[in-house]
Amino acid sequence: MKKILYLIPLLLLTFLVQGALAQSPVGKWRTIDDEEQGKEKSVVKLYEKDGVIYGVVEKLTDPKAKRICDACSGDKKNKQIEGMQILWGLKKTGKEWGDGYILDPKNGKIYKARVWVEGQNLKVRGYIGPFFRTQTWYPVK
Repeated sequence: MKKILYLIPLLLLTFLVQGALAQSPVGKWRTIDDEEQGKEKSVVKLYEKDGVIYGVVEKLTDPKAKRICDACSGDKKNKQIEGMQILWGLKKTGKEWGDGYILDPKNGKIYKARVWVEGQNLKVRGYIGPFFRTQTWYPVK
């Protein structure tokens, strides 16, 4: 019985440490076009600043991809997609980062976003109201 009483705090500590050590999305990720049979689109670099995750298109890998965001509005209108911030405002919420936004340069729309690491890959989900789309991004090696 005494062993069980000693084991309970140890198990609780283990669960707390696992939650604190959730994998970070920081790094470089290959994006895949889910509409064009898994064609690689770009490399996006995610970085953290003051506890918030941001993402910038580092490189467009599809030679046929449009390079200018003509569908964008505001300060991103008619700007180069390479170097553009497309992900911002993500804050850690448990094992995920949420409450942020993602821009789809293809259509210029901004969606609420959340991301999480699943295995070695990054899951990226964009929302409009109750509807969402999830993409899998792969690590750049």
